[in-house]
Amino acid sequence: MLAGLVPMAQAEKADRTKPMNIEADAMRYDDLKQTSVFTGNVVMTKGTIIIRGTRIDVRQDPDGYQYGVVTAAPGKLAYYKQKRDAGTDEWIEGESEVIEYDSRADNVKFIRRAVMRRLYGATVNDESSGPLIVYDQSNDTFTVNGSSLPPNAGVAAPQGGRVRAILTPKAAASAPAAGTRPAAAAPAAAPAPAPASGTGLRSSTTLGAEERK
Repeated sequence: MLAGLVPMAQAEKADRTKPMNIEADAMRYDDLKQTSVFTGNVVMTKGTIIIRGTRIDVRQDPDGYQYGVVTAAPGKLAYYKQKRDAGTDEWIEGESEVIEYDSRADNVKFIRRAVMRRLYGATVNDESSGPLIVYDQSNDTFTVNGSSLPPNAGVAAPQGGRVRAILTPKAAASAPAAGTRPAAAAPAAAPAPAPASGTGLRSSTTLGAEERK
């Protein structure tokens, strides 16, 4: 498991309380269970959050928290994107066969063929991939597991899963251009003259000037 690879700015906290808007080709609603199923070219938005897939199952608990399970079309990946802290151009982008969104726990799970990227504008800065990625928005951390099952699933996990990450270092100081000679070193400064006898620094237990007697 790879945990908390890179420090990230805080998520857009206002997204959690924004309404969930969904567009799709068809919808089936169950008022008793408070569930809705949207199918066909589904697009969900919630504040700065954008989720796309072929099907989204949505439910809402008695406290008003919303849960969504997004499924991709066969052979394709569902898509997730969210803006990071307000005032920045940093984004989190993820893809997987199934995406689970939980507004109560404030996390997102990318399940099977999962990829998660951190973007500055349209530029990819960091990228992680694995069978399961859990993005904890409240703590601004994520974990990548070599199995599509969570660590506490209680069943045997398939073997052979691998975790991969690409981490972009901070910009390093530019090196001198090829073919150019480094500037000559400045001559060493002459040593400072030794202080005259009786005029050196002396220890004191007070700050500021002392009154001369």
